Amino acid sequence: MMFYRSRLKPILIATFILGAIPFAGVVCSQDLPKASNPTDSKIRNIDGVAAVVNTGYITRKEIDDRILSLQKQGAKLPDAANLRQLVLDRLIIEKIQLQNAEQEGMVITNKELDKIIADIAAKNKLSYAELKEKIIATGTTFERYKETLRDEVVVSRYREYSVDSKMKISDAEVDNFIGDRMRAIAVGSTPRSAPPEKGAPEEIDIAQIFIPVEAGAGAGAQAEGKKQAEILLASARGDVDFLQLGAATVKENPKIKFQQLGYRTPDRLPQLFYEAIRNTGGGQVANAVVKSPAGYHVLKVLDRRAISAAPVQQQAAPQEPVSTTPQNIAITQTMARHILLKNRVGLTDQDAERRLQGYRDQVRAKTSDFGELAKKYSEDGSAQNGGNLGWMGPGDLVPEFEQAMNRLQIGEVSNPVKSEFGWHLIQVLERREAQLTVEKQREFARAAIRERKMDQAYQDWLRQLRDTATVKILNVDDAASAAPR
Repeated sequence: MMFYRSRLKPILIATFILGAIPFAGVVCSQDLPKASNPTDSKIRNIDGVAAVVNTGYITRKEIDDRILSLQKQGAKLPDAANLRQLVLDRLIIEKIQLQNAEQEGMVITNKELDKIIADIAAKNKLSYAELKEKIIATGTTFERYKETLRDEVVVSRYREYSVDSKMKISDAEVDNFIGDRMRAIAVGSTPRSAPPEKGAPEEIDIAQIFIPVEAGAGAGAQAEGKKQAEILLASARGDVDFLQLGAATVKENPKIKFQQLGYRTPDRLPQLFYEAIRNTGGGQVANAVVKSPAGYHVLKVLDRRAISAAPVQQQAAPQEPVSTTPQNIAITQTMARHILLKNRVGLTDQDAERRLQGYRDQVRAKTSDFGELAKKYSEDGSAQNGGNLGWMGPGDLVPEFEQAMNRLQIGEVSNPVKSEFGWHLIQVLERREAQLTVEKQREFARAAIRERKMDQAYQDWLRQLRDTATVKILNVDDAASAAPR
């Protein structure tokens, strides 16, 4: 049973990206509706104003500054015209949230802000003064950094007050979620959902059989791995149940991995996987074996569903009634440790990968201990424990990390792995069979339902904010240095 819950997020979320104020959410795929309301035409003559938002305004320089921040982060950006519009849309939403939060009396005092900054510094193993120096070194002023941070904290608390705290998940929803998964296990497949409408946001449930082949392996090993994968793909296209095929394959060859990824949005799937199954329907196997740097993957789409939709039971019911009474379930847990190099300005992917590869070589040559390297170089809260993350079960970690970890033998060290948090070097210490208790299942189910519902609720809330605000767009196309139109 796969209840997706990213436990690596709370472990790593405290790792603040020094010098890179987190505005990556600016370039979003959601086009927010634009309200247009009458405004005094004299405002059009105000030099530098791009938009009027209720009783406030947004300047062209604010747009320029935000774009510069994104460029410094190395984010992949659209063309200049679309980028300015997207950034303005985001700034408008932020302005509305700040205005509403102020009306609700949400204020961050200077004393509270200093405490927040001190906590950020401590989590990055820096003094307050050292953090200030690093911020200034990125080209922004410390006062600007503090005000930006203050706004982000206010917006975060306003969202929690308006959306998060009002998200209710009933016991019936949890029971239904667990019941669906119990039926999936009992009948050997995942309940099918109504397919999402074309272009609608969706979640995809994928299972994979993975044949690991080292990137540096010779042509013979590569050919053998590909041959195994193609045989499995041919079998999967027949009448054999994919989950049973995966379990039997792993039993015959423990080096081969079988994994059900659980429901994930396309952006949370490996890009190679999504490209391979982009046009594959629920219950169908990918057209070809997928080759990655780590080996060969045979993929099956178990289900595709609209994000807001709950899975429905299959039309073909089993011949005998299937019990959905909650019960303990056997799972494999892994104890692993890692070294994390965070995404930040000044550290390229190539530099991070090269550094971690150097640490890996030291561990393999037995000239350094992994735990000691983690204590010295890892940039998250697990560093003081030698990078040890404790016992982790299926769905506890972000997908990229979990998939790399599952491919490792005990004691083996991974190649550098990239996730949303940065670059990781992973070592598996131990594995064990454990029981996923009914209480834990309910906890995971509640988290999975909450994650699925929260994004939709948040987007609906943003649209409501935008629709009820008085917004007048004046000039989005020109940079601050250009003459006003």
